[in-house]
Amino acid sequence: MSSKRTDEQVIMTTCASHCGGFCGLKVYVKDGVITRIETDDGEEPQARACLKGRSCRQRAYHPDRLLYPLKRVGERGEGKFQRISWDEALDTVAGEIKRVRDTYGPQAILLKTSVGDMNFIHTGAMVVEKLLAMAGGYSSPWAYFSYEGGTFAELTTYGTMSSQSSREDFLNSRLIIMWGWDPAVTIQDTNTMWYLAQAREAGCKIISIDPRFTDTTATVAHQWVPIRPGTDPAMMVAMAYVMLRDGLQDQAFLDKYTYGFDKFRDYVMGAEDGVPKTPAWAEPITGVPASVIEGLAREYATTKPAALIAGIGPGRSARGEQYHRAAITLSAMTGNIGIHGGSAAQRSWPAGLVPFPFMMMGIPDIVVNPHESNAAPPEDMLPLRRIWPWGAGSIHVAQMADALLKGKAGGYPADYKLLYIASTGYPNQYLNVNKHVQAMKSKSLEFIVMHEQFMTPGAKFADILLPCSTFLERNDMAQWSATWFYGYQNKVIEPLGESKSSWDICKELARRLDIPHFFDKTEDETLRDMVKGCPDIKDYDTFKKQALHKMHPAEPHVAFSDEIRDPDNNPFPTPSGKIEIYSQLIAEMNNPEIPPVPKYLGNWEDFSDPLSRKYPLQLVTTHFKGRAHSQFHNVPWIKELLPQTVLLNSSDAKARGIKDGDLVRVFNDRGRMVIPARVSQRIMPGVVDVPQGAWYDPDEKGVDRGGCANILTNDAYSPGGACCTNTALVQVEQAH
Repeated sequence: MSSKRTDEQVIMTTCASHCGGFCGLKVYVKDGVITRIETDDGEEPQARACLKGRSCRQRAYHPDRLLYPLKRVGERGEGKFQRISWDEALDTVAGEIKRVRDTYGPQAILLKTSVGDMNFIHTGAMVVEKLLAMAGGYSSPWAYFSYEGGTFAELTTYGTMSSQSSREDFLNSRLIIMWGWDPAVTIQDTNTMWYLAQAREAGCKIISIDPRFTDTTATVAHQWVPIRPGTDPAMMVAMAYVMLRDGLQDQAFLDKYTYGFDKFRDYVMGAEDGVPKTPAWAEPITGVPASVIEGLAREYATTKPAALIAGIGPGRSARGEQYHRAAITLSAMTGNIGIHGGSAAQRSWPAGLVPFPFMMMGIPDIVVNPHESNAAPPEDMLPLRRIWPWGAGSIHVAQMADALLKGKAGGYPADYKLLYIASTGYPNQYLNVNKHVQAMKSKSLEFIVMHEQFMTPGAKFADILLPCSTFLERNDMAQWSATWFYGYQNKVIEPLGESKSSWDICKELARRLDIPHFFDKTEDETLRDMVKGCPDIKDYDTFKKQALHKMHPAEPHVAFSDEIRDPDNNPFPTPSGKIEIYSQLIAEMNNPEIPPVPKYLGNWEDFSDPLSRKYPLQLVTTHFKGRAHSQFHNVPWIKELLPQTVLLNSSDAKARGIKDGDLVRVFNDRGRMVIPARVSQRIMPGVVDVPQGAWYDPDEKGVDRGGCANILTNDAYSPGGACCTNTALVQVEQAH
């Protein structure tokens, strides 16, 4: 362990860079410069940082950091800019907001933000939304890339998204089924792997269902079950068939706590359509042998408590909501909801178990956007609006490029003239990147402004670039964990160059937009007020110094334990007050693409699509150990350690004359890339993996040399709103 040098200062902070982790950093500073970064070595449970968190020094001091405001001087996409003053940059942005608002109406301003770093007051999503709402309104797409299929499933089945149990409850499980889940890579809570390892050591059996033999599978699983992407609901309903055929379901649980299970039974057993959903029926669909499906169904039904963890990757597909609803149904059939060691088929991403009050958003006087606020389904999902947790919108995030290109002529609510981007990897992380590039080059889009830290692929298209500080250059707080942590993000160094936080940028813009009282309190006053509203933290200054506040509850949190223990006084917030296997809200939608009970309906661009004769390989775009989405892509240590490749099975490689390390072309009708091949048995035949997050880097012919997975993905979405990042067909050939 390193010791403090006499001329160094040690400052504790936390890293929360949208990987699902939430980790402690010990930052050593000399003469105002970071010299090294270590991690939490205090009391257990430790919040130990991965390679990304420990590389933040290279990210902060990267030679390509944007340090000054920039104005575009070349064509959009050329990346030609000149340095300007903050006054000129902010005057220009404020002037364009006023011009577009007054000329076309506020609906012509299209805002797209995400969270970037998972903090409270400096995330661009919150402060820019507030700014534009107070300036008169804006348009914004609905749906999250991460979990829209799961959101739909949880709201229609449980009536709430509170399905997350704490990680330490794994220690009470006798069986854990990891379905499309790789927490060794995606993190999805800092200590997940620690608890999984302890559960295995205590005798819990762990099974992994995934097209890839993941790092998590290799580390903790006893069994790997490879499955074709997008066919997960078929395997799940076949498992339900075995349970029903053999009388293994927990009928008492189903009778007491669920609604409409008989209709699901009719579908599974074939009474509805004459097709029993047997393991033999599922085998040619999923690629999983019928005997494996039989064995897993019996093992899950007869081992209690058992936790089925539904990873969010399989839900990012053409029928993602069916996967999540089927997973919840299996959990109900086995009676594992609301008990220690069980699972509500809980989403695998971490949800704050002990959140700060609403002021954590940093917007104590939040203003409702009079036009389209963030993220709700359109009119054809009207019944679902009763329980949707956001505002009203009309453009799905997958439609952004199409909406920018077509506007009212394409049936969209407005002709979009100003694009405001903050805290999101645009267009790198958006479906069908080449279409977004076309949209950003369109003359009808009159102005683009971005908050950025680097000259990213999207930054090259901006008219004005506003340089943002990193989390090491400002104070904030965070709480994004399924374990019991609060975190303080201490300012470690002064902002480099002239970079500013999104908070400070928006304060300056608010003054120019004649918005009074935008943020009347200082950064420190706002953070202190947040802590005052948090009963778990007694002293702000102590919390700030320690950076991590760890709690030690008497027992793990179990989702829906109250509803199961005392259903009369704690009904589920659904129309029936029960877990709705048959969803009355979905039935009201009267959409044959979204049946009221979970079903396998097939997908577009899968193994059975006629397009597979031209593009025979199914693409998955998994998360990458070296990146948090597109963050950290340009960190030298990580690029050297973890190069971007396409993973393909050795049999598929042999058929194409491809060897490990060869440069190959990966392509379909939407895009082409050249990338090194990684040939392995760690992915099933017929499937290839291009990890998401690598930066789009086209050559003069438009061929991507950066390995950006989203040049290949389809800008479509599932009937329940899921983004289809794992529903695409491609071909792979040697590059000549």
